[in-house]
Amino acid sequence: MSGGDMAKPLLGHRNTEGDPSIRPAAGRTIGVLGSGDFARSLAIRLVCSGFKVVVGSRNPKRKAGLFPSAAEVTFQAEAVKKTDVIFVAVFREHYSTLCDLADVLAGKILVDVSNNTEINHHKESNAEYLASLFPACTVVKGFNVVSAWTLQSGARDGNKQVLICSNNQEAKRTVAEIAQVMGFTPVDMGCMSSACEIENIPLRLLPAWKIPIFLALGLFLCFFTYNLVRQVIHPYIREKKNKFYKIPVEVVNTTLPCVAYVMLSLVYLPGVLAACSQLYYGTKYRRFPDWLDQWLQHRKQIGLLSFFCAALHAVYSLCLPMRRSHRYQLIETAVKQAVEKKMNIWVEEEVWRMEIYISVGIIALGLLSLLAITSLPSIANSLNWREFSFIQSTLGFIALLISTLHTLTYGWSRAFDENQYKFYLPPTYTLTLLVPCAVILAKVIFSLPCIHQRLLRIRRGWEKGRYVKFVLPSATGEYSSGETSSNV
Repeated sequence: MSGGDMAKPLLGHRNTEGDPSIRPAAGRTIGVLGSGDFARSLAIRLVCSGFKVVVGSRNPKRKAGLFPSAAEVTFQAEAVKKTDVIFVAVFREHYSTLCDLADVLAGKILVDVSNNTEINHHKESNAEYLASLFPACTVVKGFNVVSAWTLQSGARDGNKQVLICSNNQEAKRTVAEIAQVMGFTPVDMGCMSSACEIENIPLRLLPAWKIPIFLALGLFLCFFTYNLVRQVIHPYIREKKNKFYKIPVEVVNTTLPCVAYVMLSLVYLPGVLAACSQLYYGTKYRRFPDWLDQWLQHRKQIGLLSFFCAALHAVYSLCLPMRRSHRYQLIETAVKQAVEKKMNIWVEEEVWRMEIYISVGIIALGLLSLLAITSLPSIANSLNWREFSFIQSTLGFIALLISTLHTLTYGWSRAFDENQYKFYLPPTYTLTLLVPCAVILAKVIFSLPCIHQRLLRIRRGWEKGRYVKFVLPSATGEYSSGETSSNV
């Protein structure tokens, strides 16, 4: 799903968890048509939840051993007669094989759990097609977003939400009741027209991650090419030195922190732009542009990718001394010093720079780890809003500050060394400082009392240019009404 679609389904629809009107359903008989993996997992979960399960199969004797002993496996016609709620766990192309059961299925609730192999493969959804084949039945779409593994392992090991839609409210209520007893959270997605959207959800691969991943790959390619030119191409052209061995480890390790640092700043840049928009227009009710809205929605994924690149950078840095080329360089340096009879090469400034650089980098990685852990739903759900906001906002900004200090410590005085400008190109870390420093500067400006108070008023509902009515007593004692701007 696109970013807009991801924000749309669950927020505006009714969640039936905890609904007192949903009655306990354990003990009732549920039918399952089909004998595949999903039908088997569904039967196991229903039995474990206290339901009586009747499985309808075309070959009950051969399939009986695949289902739990508590479930009754019989012919399809017999199974349909014993229950009013039937899960249709067969593929769309096999729906026509159930047409012989049309008479006994009349008046039953059919729960369609099928999915397609491609997004929008058919003009109508599977549930709508099933409803057209059996007009005398009530069809409910549900359980298709739940995997067979989740059904067997229980809701604690997977997504708890079960999306349900149907044109019949009572049928939706019945299926929601069953889902809740099974340990899932039923979510009412409306009428049957939503079935197509529900069926497309399991087919989309990482819908909220596409833009962040492409952004990370784009930044990686840009910085990698830049570092390749400076570290490999420049010495090859100017000094005739072959340093292509640096590409697999050293060039990659120089690129990863650049991507991680810029991606971290891109997590907080849209918040700065949103605040600027609210200050400019003097209201929080004006809709952000679509590109900014999408950016705000992808901040979590961008932050996790930033942590991923930072973690890879830490691993690559630990592996640097293990390279054969590094050992050769150490031996070469030692021999050169012996020939030149240099007994002491200790440089106090360089020692302190590296000590501070590594220490600050470890702290920055630790804060990024904390941000990544609290982004997990299981951890985030255990925090209240103030705790979550403090970690993601305050500690996140502190992580950006420490990452900036880590970068500046690495650069130290190198930015003023003309030998660092290969092909007149500045060092890579100086380029990475542009966006983060802009974010930090904007945050400092927004923290000024005059701007902070105005932004706080806007976010509490104040609007520029809004007129409010007031009533004043006249000289005769009567009251007269008027208007004034809220700017006054």
